[in-house]
Parts: sequence; structure tokens; C-alpha cells
Amino acid sequence: MEVQSVYFPKSGSENTEETLALAKRRAEELGIRTIVVASTSGETGVKAVKTFANYKVVIVTHSAGLQAPDVQELRPQHRAEIVEKGGVILTATHAFGGVGRAIRRKFNTYQVDEIIAQTLRVFGQGTKVACEIALMAADAGLIRTDEEVVSIGGTGKGADTALVLRPAHTHDFFELSVKEVLCKPR
Repeated sequence: MEVQSVYFPKSGSENTEETLALAKRRAEELGIRTIVVASTSGETGVKAVKTFANYKVVIVTHSAGLQAPDVQELRPQHRAEIVEKGGVILTATHAFGGVGRAIRRKFNTYQVDEIIAQTLRVFGQGTKVACEIALMAADAGLIRTDEEVVSIGGTGKGADTALVLRPAHTHDFFELSVKEVLCKPR
């Protein structure tokens, strides 16, 4: 099997539209109907629900309090538009940054979840994010672990990475399987 993989010269939001288009094309080819997308402010989430009309689209946000105590970064107007267009929004503790991050901050030592995150980052921040949000969506019961999904992450803002993967629950992390890298920064 030959599958095209696109490598962007730079990471970041300038790749969002092409990432979504590449992801949609491959989802159509494979008959995948579930898309998982990371979105902080909701801007990428809105673009995703517009691109993937008639798909199941799960938008995964930052957990509340990540930026500052009690702050939710998802903008209310983006939340409303995502929901209006049929998207599902998940806000939850990050699979690779929950209690382990608290231990690092308090005791200055890394835990397994953050070591896994750092290891995945050798393939790029978006790859780490795409894997993490798939775990989170599976844990929330929003996606199945026996069906492939397209998972879309980014570096900083926007989307620049898309993977075809078979999700897993966080407690079954090593069952997660990346099947294809559709695009990522070089």
C-alpha cells in the first residue's frame, strides 16, 4: 500500500487548512467517519466541524486551569458554533499531564506520563497531541477503540499533524496504534 504523507517546512497554524483537507481526503478513502481534533481557543475546532460536516467530530480542549487557575481557554462563541454544527466538545484532564505534572512541579521529578509525552514529541508536538486526545476521547466514551479514527493535533496554534490511528483507553496506552502519518511538520 502506498499512502502519501505531507511534511510541512514549518509547524503552526498556517498548515491548518491543508491538514484538514488531507485528513478529510484520507478519511473518505478509508471510510473513517470519526475525527478527533485538538483545539484550545476553538478556532481550529470551528474550522474542523465545517470541513467535516456529516462526520462525528470530537473537539478536545485544554483542561480548565491549564493557562491559569479556573480559566477555560475555549472561547464561548467558538463553543457555540462547534455545538451548533454538530461537534462534540471534550474538556478533561490531559492523558499525559494530570497528577504526574503536579508531582513534577512539587518534587521536581518526572513521572511516566510526562516521559511518554516527551518521547512522543521526538516525532513532533502535534504527534504527541494527536495521540493524547485520542486517549482522552476514548476514556470519555466519545470514540470507540475498535475503529480507526483520524486524529488531528498541532504545535502551538492551529493544526499541523494528522494521524490515522486505532485509539485506546489511557490504561491500555500500549494498545494505541498509529496506522498512518498523513502530515506533520518536518
